[in-house]
Amino acid sequence: MKLLLDTHALIWFLEDAPALGVVARSAIGSVDHVKYVSHASAWEAAVKVSLGKLRLPVPYEELFPGRLEAMGFEMLPMNPAHFRALLTIPWHHRDPFDRLLIAQAQVEGLTLVTRDPHFASYGVPILW
Repeated sequence: MKLLLDTHALIWFLEDAPALGVVARSAIGSVDHVKYVSHASAWEAAVKVSLGKLRLPVPYEELFPGRLEAMGFEMLPMNPAHFRALLTIPWHHRDPFDRLLIAQAQVEGLTLVTRDPHFASYGVPILW
């Protein structure tokens, strides 16, 4: 399975937080799955860290992309096909970072790892 982690899922995995679902934790930790972290999540984390709304378990500069790649995560760049998908997906959800993750999951055929209930409205596979 190819997984795309929502930003909160990534952070909870890194922190070993109990809020991360057992199924999600197992899938993320499995060597049998390809795990992606979107550049959109790196962007979201940078914005939230700079606003004081997020504390990362390690310094941002260490995490993106060095530590993540060392842990077996692949960074997923944004591209024009992802942006084109934003033109047609419904507005069930207004968060621009989440909408981009949804578009990337649709275009790339990825399963989203998220607890966000809005994502299911888009018909993308969800794992939690």
